[in-house]
Amino acid sequence: MTEESGDEAARHRDKMAKRKAVQDAEVAAKTIEKGLLIVHTGPGKGKTTAALGLMLRALGRGWRVACVQFIKGGWDTGERRAVEVFGPQASWHTLGEGFTWETQDKARDIAACRHAWKRAEALMADPGIRLIVLDELNIALRYDYLDLEAVVATLRARRPDLHVVVTGRNAKPALIEAADLVTEMGSVKHHFAAGVKAQEGIEF
Repeated sequence: MTEESGDEAARHRDKMAKRKAVQDAEVAAKTIEKGLLIVHTGPGKGKTTAALGLMLRALGRGWRVACVQFIKGGWDTGERRAVEVFGPQASWHTLGEGFTWETQDKARDIAACRHAWKRAEALMADPGIRLIVLDELNIALRYDYLDLEAVVATLRARRPDLHVVVTGRNAKPALIEAADLVTEMGSVKHHFAAGVKAQEGIEF
């Protein structure tokens, strides 16, 4: 690399100063503070991982948080172990019985999802909880195991300071419309397709 000339350095400083002024003005114009409905969807890996990253950030700020897992069974996961370290600051509720192709019992799957949703409603009613992750709720909605209109109405009517993160593929349009932030994760390349198995510390 060659050293910048005095003129080049001055031009760079001027360019960055102008950019900073634009950025500062944009940030200053944002004055609303509210609980967000966040949706992580799409075929790519990382939807739950991103939601748990938000949980970790919130825990670092001293918030009380909760996670309700739909569909997924009671695996021994690293994320569950990590959250348990925070004691009563975090609550974890794995209320599914495994993926639908594992249970092979639609009635049981529906009953488990309804039970999980009731737990989610109770947690949303707790004024001390600031952030809730509803992991794989999109899957429960995709298979019509829960009433979409009722779920969306409850999420819309949540208290103003509550943040909710919903994960899972194939988010319903009604949920996307209700959300404040939607991220669709694409699948560019996945090691599973090359024969690499799910590994402790990466997938669970």
